[in-house]
Amino acid sequence: MRSAIFFIAALLLQPAARAAEKGKTPKPAPSRSFTLDGAISVGLQQNPDILKSVHEIERTRGQIIEVRAQAIPRLAAASQYNQLDPKLLEVQGGFQGGAGAGGGFVVLQDKSWRITFEARQLVYAGGQVKAALKIAQLTEDTSHHLLRETVDRVVANIRTQFYTILLNRELITVAEETIQLLTDELTDQQNRFAAGTVPRFNVLRAEVELANARPTLIRARNNHLISRLELAKTLGFDAGQGVDSIGELRAIPREFSLARALAAARERRALLKAQKNTISSEEEQIKLAAAGYKPRMEVSAGYELRNSRLTQDLTQETNGWYIGATGSWNIFDGLETKGKIDQAKARVASAKVSFADSVQQVELEVQKAFARVNEARELIESQGKVVEQAEEALRLAKERLAAGAGTQLDVLDTRVALTRARTTEKQALFDYNVAIAELDRSTGAETIHDQTFPNPATARSKAALRSGATPLRPAD
Repeated sequence: MRSAIFFIAALLLQPAARAAEKGKTPKPAPSRSFTLDGAISVGLQQNPDILKSVHEIERTRGQIIEVRAQAIPRLAAASQYNQLDPKLLEVQGGFQGGAGAGGGFVVLQDKSWRITFEARQLVYAGGQVKAALKIAQLTEDTSHHLLRETVDRVVANIRTQFYTILLNRELITVAEETIQLLTDELTDQQNRFAAGTVPRFNVLRAEVELANARPTLIRARNNHLISRLELAKTLGFDAGQGVDSIGELRAIPREFSLARALAAARERRALLKAQKNTISSEEEQIKLAAAGYKPRMEVSAGYELRNSRLTQDLTQETNGWYIGATGSWNIFDGLETKGKIDQAKARVASAKVSFADSVQQVELEVQKAFARVNEARELIESQGKVVEQAEEALRLAKERLAAGAGTQLDVLDTRVALTRARTTEKQALFDYNVAIAELDRSTGAETIHDQTFPNPATARSKAALRSGATPLRPAD
């Protein structure tokens, strides 16, 4: 992973509230500022969804241990002590504690004890244990792939929220510049009205335009605050801990190929790998169900100590070993096994349909992201000179008004055009970066698809995959 955490502590107390007419909104405190890589690093370590996925891996590992235990010998120790009411002791053909009529000797005990040590081993279960162990291993592998899918989704979400903060900050700047232009226009019209060169209408119109621009600034500041809170939640910070972004919106050129993107998605996407495991797991379920047709056998061996049955003295004991074997075979189970096999086969067919549908869904996601990247790139190119042209048009409109050749309406129209051009430019930059993030997520470019996943914080990589595949973006 080629990202580092740039952590800047800023304990700034912000006012709890601002006057709405001044366009101010409350800000969280204290504030933490991150670069994009720093925010991703923190999110990979603290995001609740990733932490839950890590715990899911631990749970599936426990399942493997549980299933494997069926194939390992079991050792057990048992003890027993009984005591009976003397009135329950009965004798027939003899007498209690002495010689019987036939010359035998019967001892009835009101107390008894025994201690047993036993080992049991499953010898054959029709492939049931092997299939169950394979299912557990596939389940663990699936949990790793789902963790990678979660990492991809969280990284894309962090990038989107990070860029949203930058966009809202830029929109605040655009709104403040617009208000400054309108304030200057209002001051100019007031001076002209005082000099008697323009009517009162021009002043009123400038005041209305300035008042109409203030809500845009208020909303931009509030959106900026909300986007910071949303990023803080994704990074796993407590409520009230402000998070801010370090950087600016810019478009980094990258070469794309739709065919390469689709091929990469089919190869790398963790969701598809998880669903392939689901198909394999359901196929193992068929073997597990078919074990109902086969016999089951266990062997056991042990050592037993107990009190002697020839005396009432509990201290007199006898001991010895024993071995045994138990087996069972359902000759006819009412077609229960057949029903289980039919269900398992149906689940395999359903899993294959789900996989095919997921492949189409992944391809659709890639195509949509690819189209949005191209759209945003074209918008950025088209807006490259528009802002400069709008600024020049506003300057000329002001000069024409000052020379008496233009009107106030011309100035206001060019100001609106400038604001629209600036906003469109910032929005296009935002859309481009978000589309890139979505394309990386849909192609599975954020994680290294290995069979192990020791630490979520080391999963993100901007370089080529370990398989040697060429990345969709150049290494930084």
